[in-house]
Amino acid sequence: MGSLNKGLPYWQVNIPEDERTEDCPEFLRVLSAKDKGIISTPDEDYHVNTWPEVQKLILDNRLELFQRVPSELRKYLDYNWKLKQEYGSVMNFILTRRLHWDLPITPKGKPFECEEDIKILWNDWPYGLDKRIVHLVVWTKFDLKEDPATGDLTEEARAEIDAYVLKTFGSRVPSDHVRHIILRLRSLITHFKLKQYIWFKNWRSLKSVQAVEHFHVMLFDPDPAFIDEVTNGDVPLIRKV
Repeated sequence: MGSLNKGLPYWQVNIPEDERTEDCPEFLRVLSAKDKGIISTPDEDYHVNTWPEVQKLILDNRLELFQRVPSELRKYLDYNWKLKQEYGSVMNFILTRRLHWDLPITPKGKPFECEEDIKILWNDWPYGLDKRIVHLVVWTKFDLKEDPATGDLTEEARAEIDAYVLKTFGSRVPSDHVRHIILRLRSLITHFKLKQYIWFKNWRSLKSVQAVEHFHVMLFDPDPAFIDEVTNGDVPLIRKV
């Protein structure tokens, strides 16, 4: 994987020859080993995750394996770098331009009790997935309790999210309601008809926005009208760049 076979520095991969720069752009100068490896991979060599692969990654809690298409990761890093120059941080942009929430963020009610404490938006920069998969983010004004010992959600918080996701998406997206069976019988996962929506919450180390609570919902080939309804007509930033 990478650009060695083409003899290009990583920042020139996936860039038309007449647009390549001799010097590395500032937004690509300080990258993790993972991001540098992705950026240096030609788009044509990237593996797009299928729906069964997406579900297995989530059920196996291998969230770190989700990646963006190399050229889209480049756009994501460039966009975020510019946001930090203009807004001071990505969090400030999310709060002011995407959520329209003021600090301090104070919930009106208990978790999932009040609609105004929740906002569902598209993931602005989704992972490299089958184009039929819709990736949404559910932002909340309330905390989702974590076990301090493990960093994972508490059973109470997980049950609250399960109930909310079932109510919000389960009534409109086909499901066979076998999630809990699958969690306990992962070795038999291929024998079940997998449902067409699933949720996950990133570990703290994987969150790009730390200060605003949120979790992710992915849906396979949902009705576009339903997505437009639950997101209140939202359009992801990647379509605007």
